[in-house]
Amino acid sequence: MSTFLLGLIVVAYLLLIAFLGFLGYRKTTSSSDYLVGGREMNPIVMALSYGAAFISASAIVGFGGVSAAFGMGIQWLCFLNMFVGVVIAFIFFGLRTRRLGVKLNVSTFPQLLGRYYRSRNIQVFVAAVIFIGMPLYAAVVMKGGAVFIEQIFQIDFNIALLIFTLVVAAYVIAGGMKGVMYTDAMQAVIMFCCMLFLLIGVYKTLGMGVTEANKALTDIAHLVPDRFKELGHQGWTRMPVTGSSQWFTLVTSLILGVGLGCLAQPQLVVRFMTVKSSKQLNRGVLVGCLFIMVTVGAIYHVGPLSNLFFLKNEGAVATEVVKDIDKIIPYFINKSMPEWFSAIFMLCILSASMSTLSSQFHTMGASVGSDIYGTYKPRSRGKLTNVIRIGILFAILVSYIICYMLPNDIIARGTAMFMGVCASAFLPSYFCALYWKKANRKGALASMWVGTLASIFCLIFLHEKESAALGVCKALFGKDVLIEAYPFPMIDPIVFALPLSIITIIIVSLLTNNKKAKG
Repeated sequence: MSTFLLGLIVVAYLLLIAFLGFLGYRKTTSSSDYLVGGREMNPIVMALSYGAAFISASAIVGFGGVSAAFGMGIQWLCFLNMFVGVVIAFIFFGLRTRRLGVKLNVSTFPQLLGRYYRSRNIQVFVAAVIFIGMPLYAAVVMKGGAVFIEQIFQIDFNIALLIFTLVVAAYVIAGGMKGVMYTDAMQAVIMFCCMLFLLIGVYKTLGMGVTEANKALTDIAHLVPDRFKELGHQGWTRMPVTGSSQWFTLVTSLILGVGLGCLAQPQLVVRFMTVKSSKQLNRGVLVGCLFIMVTVGAIYHVGPLSNLFFLKNEGAVATEVVKDIDKIIPYFINKSMPEWFSAIFMLCILSASMSTLSSQFHTMGASVGSDIYGTYKPRSRGKLTNVIRIGILFAILVSYIICYMLPNDIIARGTAMFMGVCASAFLPSYFCALYWKKANRKGALASMWVGTLASIFCLIFLHEKESAALGVCKALFGKDVLIEAYPFPMIDPIVFALPLSIITIIIVSLLTNNKKAKG
């Protein structure tokens, strides 16, 4: 495809984004509009926005690369994304969240927990964790989008990242939640169509049917690189050896961390508060499930099958041809699909990245502007929208800087890391606010502190992947992890931190419960 035609497609896409962002800006007349879309969003738009914010470039580029390296065992994550991330999230969390949000008249996740437990400290704590921790997640999403642009356009990564960031910043800062959700919905449609075509196209490229291709993939298990065999890799159609380091990474970090972590993602929770009624929220379940099943299921299936293409055309499996796992999917698309589809798929990656980033930036800006500044400066409500916009700008700058510090193969892991921290810090208090009346502010705050600190402690001193990279444990104790006995260095922090957080809110609430406590 000519550079001119490729540029024309991108310009048309950006103009559409600009129009939807401007539409959101025109319809934003209050802080409620800016934060929760005035609680009048269409349920289909909400469901598509939820899915697009959920499924980012990290899912397509990062997790797709992981599936190419380690196989279809990651399809379990697709099941959890759909069952937990949509069905349970909408029905068991979303309905009560919407009702509670209206009752308390809140517009953000920190406000929801803070006002329920009647604690300013809880609101500020949740907002601070979001504002400090989410830039890492945003940075890996930014990297995923920029890496793909770099591969398709063959331009410098720095230029790709800069252009990408500026475009997202423009419509998020101007349009608020309405601008974000309008663009999300459009981007979700692009993602859905592209992933469906990709799934069909990969079989056509291989010249095989579903059964034939899966059998061929099974038959090349002996070609698994030795470095992966040592980790427990048994082939691309089998789970890793139970108890192996790869099994712990797949099950505890990726499947469990992301599968459960999505329930306590602030940028997803707030979407439940944007619709008019519970009935409308229910209408979004089918749309959300179908979106997740196609977009995530397709890339987790295409990733392993790419090994057959690489073997046929390059003489080696994916990880032997492309050493950086984060670049396997962009390379595969560029080499295997028609030129016109590479351009369209670039829009898919842009859509996945922009939709998630816009939600993240909006959430971080709301945290510092509405939840922290607005808490301590209640008389400044008239200036709240502008303060939130300044917070968004600062969050973008921080995420942009972090993106340059990220190592290779970080996209999937960075996503799982942030979601695991959110689950450990917020999920017990969030669940209890909806279902357990005996939970009180002391129990909730203690649970948040324990979940957050336990996660950080495990990342620094117990989980080898991060501990070795940070080097703090090595500097203090002369070894990469405090507990070297297998399998402790392989177990994700969520396995330790989330149970501790759950136990804390139960015990502290029961011990401190009284008539004055929120219950």
